[in-house]
Amino acid sequence: MVTAYPLPEGFTEVEVFVIGTALLVEALLGFCLNGLTIISFRKIKELRTPSNLLVLSVALADCGICINAFIAAFSSFLRYWPYGSDGCQIHGFQGFMTALASISSSAAVAWDRYHHYCTRSKMQWSTAISMMVFAWLFAAFWAVMPLLGWGEYDYEPLRTCCTLDYSKGDRNYITYLFALSIFNFIIPGFIMLTAYQSIQQKFKKSGHYKVMEKNLSWRYFQAR
Repeated sequence: MVTAYPLPEGFTEVEVFVIGTALLVEALLGFCLNGLTIISFRKIKELRTPSNLLVLSVALADCGICINAFIAAFSSFLRYWPYGSDGCQIHGFQGFMTALASISSSAAVAWDRYHHYCTRSKMQWSTAISMMVFAWLFAAFWAVMPLLGWGEYDYEPLRTCCTLDYSKGDRNYITYLFALSIFNFIIPGFIMLTAYQSIQQKFKKSGHYKVMEKNLSWRYFQAR
């Protein structure tokens, strides 16, 4: 006999179903798109380059996020969290680590693109592997801190998945969130912003934009 669980407080049946469906669609689409990236890197020899290893790191991290979303979707359809408090901690850690790894890997990709287009230097395998390992270890460090007492994982308002508890207002929470924001959001965001802005300025100075526009216009004229 299946136990009937009440709806989370403040949510309707339709809202819980819509949230679960959105999470399921996100997980399936993410698996498909990032899976293509992983398979392409594995099957196509020309794509197995140091630069694309960092792209692979992003795809692997995003697949981890999709796993987290799939579990949350399943729990949403059940209308409760079936894995207990230990499962909540594991779910929060896994989701947080893969999300932070995705951000760090994206910053590494931006850094590589800057050097590729602006300094014309090619990345070596040793550098790419080191950056990938650092991104994952750095993410694991920050994700494990709530398990050790700096920060805390808890249920989200829907109580069908777990993440960092943002409702805390004590000193422990504030210091963790402040450090987390600097090292995992502000610094990576600054790297990505400055890298792509530098690439854009480089293209403008070299006239690549004008060449691309002429080529696109000519191809459009031929197609007509």
